[in-house]
Amino acid sequence: MNNLSQATEVILAIFVPALLVILFTRVTFNRWVALAITIALFTASVIAGYTREWIHYILDAASMTVGFWYATHMTQKSKSESNDSV
Repeated sequence: MNNLSQATEVILAIFVPALLVILFTRVTFNRWVALAITIALFTASVIAGYTREWIHYILDAASMTVGFWYATHMTQKSKSESNDSV
């Protein structure tokens, strides 16, 4: 990520973690597993040296929190709709 501008890195840090949590929730049908997979990916990214600034860590964590909140909302809505149709 050395060739990306600072603005691009910030935008990616805002959106990518949330989208990954939502995607993995849809694939695994479990928001906790999705969050664990996303944290593991970003931990590997930090260890590999792709992320070096604290602002990116903070934005990644905030984005994962928003993605987890939305995944929780999404799964609860899906469960309530399935209970209403029964």
